[in-house]
Amino acid sequence: MSELNPKTENVAAVLKVFAVMEALVEGKKVSLADLAQRAMTSKTTAHRLLQTMVELGYVEQDAETEKYGLTLKLFSLGARSLTEQTDLLRVADVAMGKLSRVTGESVNLGILDDRDQKVVYIHKYDSAYSLSMKSTLGLRNPLHSTSLGKALLAWRDDDEIRERINKMELTKLAPRTITDPQELFAQLQLARSRGFAEEVEESEAGVRCMAAPIFNYLGKPIAAMSISFPMFRFDESRKSEYIDLLRTAGLTASAGLGYQAARNEMLP
Repeated sequence: MSELNPKTENVAAVLKVFAVMEALVEGKKVSLADLAQRAMTSKTTAHRLLQTMVELGYVEQDAETEKYGLTLKLFSLGARSLTEQTDLLRVADVAMGKLSRVTGESVNLGILDDRDQKVVYIHKYDSAYSLSMKSTLGLRNPLHSTSLGKALLAWRDDDEIRERINKMELTKLAPRTITDPQELFAQLQLARSRGFAEEVEESEAGVRCMAAPIFNYLGKPIAAMSISFPMFRFDESRKSEYIDLLRTAGLTASAGLGYQAARNEMLP
């Protein structure tokens, strides 16, 4: 029986490290046995990896329960990476805070995960109401069924949009999820012409969301900002007000990244 070469062994070790890390993210506080099972490795290997992560400051062990959990060091690395690249969180936070205070609803910021064709939630303001949509930072949702995803797609070249749609699995997730590629393309064209994207019970039953893109100084959509409403609390008479607030928030964040509003295709 042939032995694994060093390169193969290194790859296997890295895969185990990330399997353990993902298990910690999902489980919050997890025992060694559960971690080994979730990461599909032995308890001995899991323990060795965990001890290294503890020494590096990425994992901590509860002295009483002996369970393991992630520290904030990993989050800090991710946050620093985002802010150092575009200063996106800083400029978006100001606009999102104002949007949250005025509407009282959930406000989310998302970016595009090119590899998986999904939107990743990187910042949020929770609703002031007890009954509201709850999102999780780091959550990945499909592009086709979310207003954030649509806003990230709509302001791209038509050929790129078609190429991305062809790579997607348009799974039905809620009562009104769009599963037809042509209908999705038409919705994205409509979003671009109106200056905002929308979903009505496409990602989750009883939820309605609207989103606007955020552009960098080159005019590329690098993020999107959304407001989420329970259907029963959406005031149709205030829709135009919501849209104006959302588009203004998107433009404000874009301007903070050096984008020139005069070139903005969101404007009619």
